Amino acid sequence: MTDEQPRPPAAAVFDALGAAYERAFADSPAHRRSLSWLLARLAPGSRVLDVGSGTGRPTAETLADAGHEVLGVDVSPVMVELAARQVPGAAFRCADIREVPLADASYDAVCVYFSLLQLDRDEQAELVRRLARALRPGGHLVLATVPVDVDGVDAVFMGQPVRVSSFAAPALAAVADGAGLEVLEREELLFTPAHPDAVPEPHLFLYCRRRADAPGR
Repeated sequence: MTDEQPRPPAAAVFDALGAAYERAFADSPAHRRSLSWLLARLAPGSRVLDVGSGTGRPTAETLADAGHEVLGVDVSPVMVELAARQVPGAAFRCADIREVPLADASYDAVCVYFSLLQLDRDEQAELVRRLARALRPGGHLVLATVPVDVDGVDAVFMGQPVRVSSFAAPALAAVADGAGLEVLEREELLFTPAHPDAVPEPHLFLYCRRRADAPGR
């Protein structure tokens, strides 16, 4: 992404939020549980892609501290700068994940924590398919989102205007299945971010594995 290219709207939102985003979500027990689940399934020195890596905490930090090779990708230069400073054991790239080349079967695991919401539904489904192809057969993907049935709805998130699209839980599970992912487990809960403007929001965590027979499409 160059200075001449238009910046995705999410970049401005997360530039403005910066470290406040980390503070708001740092105490999510479900996020920590999902990382423990993933760590239990990774071989030593696994390659992990963290999509929408934010400040690097807790995802990239937890995985890098466990000895894994982590690449975080985020559209926000402020977030990438914070992550690079806070998590020197991981690599970070400021880019739109939709424009990052991803070789087939090049990662052992992929993390996608709440980074799809400002893409439209078609873009979300296409990205999940690309990320599934980037997994080696049998590799794992953890996908977290706000499971609401909305498409292009204007909202306010931590004081920032956003346009949100998402799927209800069964529809997102169907997207994962269509991408060649087996949903092994799921967790649904309510979480209130630690921020004055926050309200309780539904969270969905899908724990997935790339099927061995998934087509490379």
